[in-house]
Amino acid sequence: MTCDTMMLRPIAVLVAAALASSLGLGACAPKTVKAPTDRKVCYNMQRLKEGGVRFDKVADNVPSLELCAAELEGMRLRFLRLGGTTTNVVGSYQGQFLFLRTEGVFTANSLTAPQYPALVRIGNQLVAPGSVPR
Repeated sequence: MTCDTMMLRPIAVLVAAALASSLGLGACAPKTVKAPTDRKVCYNMQRLKEGGVRFDKVADNVPSLELCAAELEGMRLRFLRLGGTTTNVVGSYQGQFLFLRTEGVFTANSLTAPQYPALVRIGNQLVAPGSVPR
């Protein structure tokens, strides 16, 4: 055996181990969740105890993502007034996910994709980013 083949053998073993590990992890990965694509329908997403998710219709004939965010924010506030503890809400509008958090509303194409600000919270209001002069 040459020096080169002696060095390649441990590398090959590491690559094989990494590949086997990733294949094993892939089998346990959760199924990709797709947001409903119904036009002008706003949904709230609920995570189920047995796994998976459920989308509950919040409102029909919602003309924009921003108004869907407002519907979800209203729902969140009503739950808080009734004694709930929900501070973060996940919803969807026409195939986009909406994430309502204390900083504002963020949107993404999937649950694991990067999230981009759609609305920011200023006091108790949600406004478009950059719409308030400094």
